[in-house]
Amino acid sequence: MPPSRPSPSSLLSAFASLRISTPSTITAPLLRRPTTLIPTTTQNAVRPFSVSAARLGNWLEPNLLRKNKMMKGRPRVPTGGSTKGTTVVWGDFGLRMCDHGRRISAKHFKMAEDTIKARLRGQKYRLYKRKCCNVGVFISGNEMRMGKGKGSFDHWAARVAANQVVFEIRGVLHEQVIRDAFRLAGNKLPGQYEIITRNDPPVVGITKLENGLTVEDLKRPRKKLPTVAETAPAPPAEASSSAAAPPS
Repeated sequence: MPPSRPSPSSLLSAFASLRISTPSTITAPLLRRPTTLIPTTTQNAVRPFSVSAARLGNWLEPNLLRKNKMMKGRPRVPTGGSTKGTTVVWGDFGLRMCDHGRRISAKHFKMAEDTIKARLRGQKYRLYKRKCCNVGVFISGNEMRMGKGKGSFDHWAARVAANQVVFEIRGVLHEQVIRDAFRLAGNKLPGQYEIITRNDPPVVGITKLENGLTVEDLKRPRKKLPTVAETAPAPPAEASSSAAAPPS
């Protein structure tokens, strides 16, 4: 005899008994307070370089088109009272090029940086690069006749004026270790160099502001200017009142 099938009414009553009621013991999850974004004041963009203009990219190759040919130009020597770029700003020691202005390629800067990093491997320090290679150098091929154009791009370079700092360093290092690293790096750069500290005086052109010398002293004329009394015309000589005696 086949089993009897349950009636639909019994199924509905069975489902009604299985109804899940909302328990009153379960508490609602804690809602987080809406976080309000506090507007932060945007600081002014601090330039990583203090002398040459930063044109995006990195300090060895800017984001400039290589097709835009540039003139050779010459490094500016600030003889009018400017000491910009001649002192240590962020670090404790610096490497300063003390000879006449020249154009240094990015390859030389890269070699000097690698030399410093190899010498200070494993030390705690921070290296600051003060120059940016933002000048394109264009060279024509060998045995090219005159009048065939400027030439094609060759490398990036930077104009370094006299007595400008190219590297600075700061960290937990001994002074002799820093001087040794800068000595090895300076030998990779063209020209004469010197190692300076934060306390060294600035330089105006080729003159160091030391021993009480100031910029105002350099602006004064070297020759002593004549005073008003000296420039006034001399009064005419008085005529002699007594006439010459007649001959006897």
